[in-house]
Amino acid sequence: MNLENSQDYYGKVLGGSADLRTDACCTFEMPSDAVARALKNVHEEVKARYYGCGLVVPQALESCRVLDLGSGSGQDAYLLAQLVGPNGHVTGVDATPEQLAVAREYQGWHAEQFGFANVEFVEGDIEKLGELGLEEGSFDVIVSNCVINLVADKEAVFRAAHRLLKPGGELYFSDVYADRRVPEHLLSDPVLHGECLSGALYWGDFDRLAKAAGFADPRLVTDRPLGINDREVKAKLDGINFVSATYRLFKLDGLEPQCEDYGQAVRYKGTLEGHPRVLELDAHHAIEAGRTFPICGNSWLMLAETRFAEHFEFIGDFSKHYGVFPGCGTDAPFGQSASENTSAGTACC
Repeated sequence: MNLENSQDYYGKVLGGSADLRTDACCTFEMPSDAVARALKNVHEEVKARYYGCGLVVPQALESCRVLDLGSGSGQDAYLLAQLVGPNGHVTGVDATPEQLAVAREYQGWHAEQFGFANVEFVEGDIEKLGELGLEEGSFDVIVSNCVINLVADKEAVFRAAHRLLKPGGELYFSDVYADRRVPEHLLSDPVLHGECLSGALYWGDFDRLAKAAGFADPRLVTDRPLGINDREVKAKLDGINFVSATYRLFKLDGLEPQCEDYGQAVRYKGTLEGHPRVLELDAHHAIEAGRTFPICGNSWLMLAETRFAEHFEFIGDFSKHYGVFPGCGTDAPFGQSASENTSAGTACC
């Protein structure tokens, strides 16, 4: 039911983003100057069929190979294509023919606009990525924007993403989460499903599935509570709260279940384009340039064994263990912001 309803809802029921009945599939984040400039180069027809719930634009994308799961009409793919540049590549995967038709119609237009062609679109179900001929271990970054909630077998998506990533690569995605499990009788409601609500994972289930797929330490980047303005939809979901959240999941050997303290620290060089003062790794780590910033062993690996390494100086090693970082617990992760956590002495968790 999930795939068929998604194809019908996004291909036939919705004519554009104005037809949505909630703000679950809308983006409210303010884009950076670079992203805002890139969005101006995306065709208006492509932008009119956009249903994302966040900005899936991680840092340091130049020359990366990117896979966009549920690429829709192509807005994120064409945005990322500019950021990876002529030496990078973006592959979009989507199962809705009407959305793919829009994305493909403007491939030539965007190539002319950018001065290079580095985008392709593949029709397929993201629950069955293994059937699409994508090379395992070939992508630096995988993104997804408010799509994983629409599929039934979410674990299959996470496991496939882990296989497709290079070592040190990451799954960086925005989606909708619930503060409790959505009741069984609501899962098949076509409007609730199409509005990205009935398929939303309880955040604890997401944490479990991500770790089972090999992503040992999921990191929350941003989150916001969702507004449900439609009276009928709100009544059906009474008592359940939803958030739109962006996570980054690194494919790294050696990540531990908790944030362990080895007395390590980093200094950010301020060399990432667009981030001269602060690099925000996640909601707990706003790392100011030039300051010694204590981090746990997992955060160390996320910086030292990924595309971020050249932008940091590293202090310490794993030779002595000092225990777990204070506050590394299991409470709901939402409602925090890295921008409010910029002091050099900020704990890792």
